[in-house]
Amino acid sequence: MRGFGDLESAIMQALWDQDGPTSVRQVWSVLQPDRPLAYNTVLTVVDNLYKKGWLHRERDGRAFRYWPKATRADYGVQLMRDAMAESGDPAGSLVNFVRQLDDQQSAALREALQTYEAGENPS
Repeated sequence: MRGFGDLESAIMQALWDQDGPTSVRQVWSVLQPDRPLAYNTVLTVVDNLYKKGWLHRERDGRAFRYWPKATRADYGVQLMRDAMAESGDPAGSLVNFVRQLDDQQSAALREALQTYEAGENPS
């Protein structure tokens, strides 16, 4: 699995922030304040994300509405798993990762491990 490109990532973030199926025009509008892009550029990238299997879509008149197949958290998990697998030394990669965490991130990791060990579902 490869991470998203810059525009792909911005589009996925916009889709993850929506409550449900979203038109390309809505995504384009969300991106406009920070990224003045042509509508067709956004349309092409959304279609590419659909073809790559990242998005669901349903017809809405002459257009489509799109929504992510995976959650933002699921995507992050898969990136971490792929990075560990490609490192050749998963345990070493985890140790180096933990060394680079700040105090807040370390606390979150401890809490996640305690939740996992207790067999609880995360909130």
